[in-house]
Amino acid sequence: MTVRHVTVGLLAVGLLVAQEPQDSQQPTFRIGVDIVMAPVTVTDAQGNNINGLTALDFQLFDNGILQTVAEDVTSHPISMVVAVQASANMEQLLPNLRKIGSLFNNVVGESGEVAVLAFDHRIQTMTGFTSDPDKISEAFKKIKSGSGTSHLNDAANQATYMLRTRPSNRRRIMMLIAETRDYGSAVNVRDVLTNVEFANIVVYPIEVSHLMTSLTSKAEPPRPSAVPPEARQLPAGIVGTLTTDAQQNMGNYTPIFKEIFTATKAIFISNPQEVYAKFTGGKEYSYKTQRGLEQAITEIGNEVHSQYLLTYIPSNKAEGGYHDIVVKVLRRDLEVRTRRGYWVAPQPN
Repeated sequence: MTVRHVTVGLLAVGLLVAQEPQDSQQPTFRIGVDIVMAPVTVTDAQGNNINGLTALDFQLFDNGILQTVAEDVTSHPISMVVAVQASANMEQLLPNLRKIGSLFNNVVGESGEVAVLAFDHRIQTMTGFTSDPDKISEAFKKIKSGSGTSHLNDAANQATYMLRTRPSNRRRIMMLIAETRDYGSAVNVRDVLTNVEFANIVVYPIEVSHLMTSLTSKAEPPRPSAVPPEARQLPAGIVGTLTTDAQQNMGNYTPIFKEIFTATKAIFISNPQEVYAKFTGGKEYSYKTQRGLEQAITEIGNEVHSQYLLTYIPSNKAEGGYHDIVVKVLRRDLEVRTRRGYWVAPQPN
């Protein structure tokens, strides 16, 4: 029997309402939980996807309380945003990336849709959401290298806003094809992860090796961020300087999910992609060859279409704050992967 911590997304209609306050560009979220859905990946010791399980093969605990779960067999079409790093050091690698557009119709399925972003210090929309394979392929072919800066967090945040506009019955997936480091984004990992969680998005990074980019690129000084260090939001008692600004991209810290929203050190993340994958239920991939890149994309598609969608109505839905979820699969030697919890706004008295 294997136990894994799970994060549950909110897919039911009426669970998530975003309101745009007049004095801020960031939305205010108010959540009332009726139905919770958890996309669950089950694999054997060799990493093969396990099919044929039912709701009776799982136990799910919400804040320690056993819940009655069902398996949602309704079709939930996929909306996917693919964000591709297009900074100067990617110039020699982009020819391979321009060839992958034809793979994505199989990844998202017959009713799926794909949008494509390219980013350096800018975030460029190569195509909005489309199911047309020719438009998807053309979007990848149009990607060109730019500056020496890579705003990974900003790109992930933009992808989140795009996915949040899709209907609530669609499964929302983000694929990041990029190096693991962020250079100069205006938003930090905590802000992005908050938005990703509320938008019910699963993130799949395909990591580009730093060695590959360093061997194939010309040295270029990074473009400075448009946001000066003194203007960045930092914890109380810390003054924004060039040093603290640089530290946001340093460190070797893998935070517990709750701590990323509260701990000072949670903003000092060296690998944003690891955080996004780990705490949304996705999986990290990497590649060294064209074949390896295509295989990673294919495996992501296979996983998405092999997941179990467990749903339940929380018996403790009046409890505000963070809901920790634990799933047990009632078969031996199986691995379970999904998200680690969800947040509920306190209910007004």
